Amino acid sequence: MNASIYCTARTVEQAERIVLELKQAGFLSDDISALLPDRRGTRDFAHEHNTKAPEGATTGGVVGLGLGAGLGWLAGIGALAIPGVGPFIAAGPIMAALGGAAVGTATGGILGALVGMGIPEFEAKRYDAKIREGNILISVHTEDGKQRDAARDVFKRNNADDIATRSEASVG
Repeated sequence: MNASIYCTARTVEQAERIVLELKQAGFLSDDISALLPDRRGTRDFAHEHNTKAPEGATTGGVVGLGLGAGLGWLAGIGALAIPGVGPFIAAGPIMAALGGAAVGTATGGILGALVGMGIPEFEAKRYDAKIREGNILISVHTEDGKQRDAARDVFKRNNADDIATRSEASVG
């Protein structure tokens, strides 16, 4: 069964511990997503602005994010500005969701991207609020029940909050 396991971390350090443990457990960087508010300010990194969606997020190639080994290991890491919401750092499949059509939906922004990734709207609203408060959303995609359990164990061992599993529809 295809599934995504989600959690929130309260600090970047906690998020990096979680991501490093997921890596040690054999998860690929392409299967892990992270979304966090960018609290550093534009002077801390250089970016070139490219519009990924006419309605939505401005993403940029990012140089020198200054993130540690955990988050820096993730695929497709970059900065983006969500109109009306602010600057964020995203990595993994969530970066594509934020840069794609989900941003232009009626719900828009983070909420639209989360719903577009298959998270029920009531849960997506909770994650959206947590992210806006400064928490970090981490998700792992897996097709294996043992890996799903391993990811949940990593989240629990690192005292993550809001742990949830969401089944994904099979494409076929």
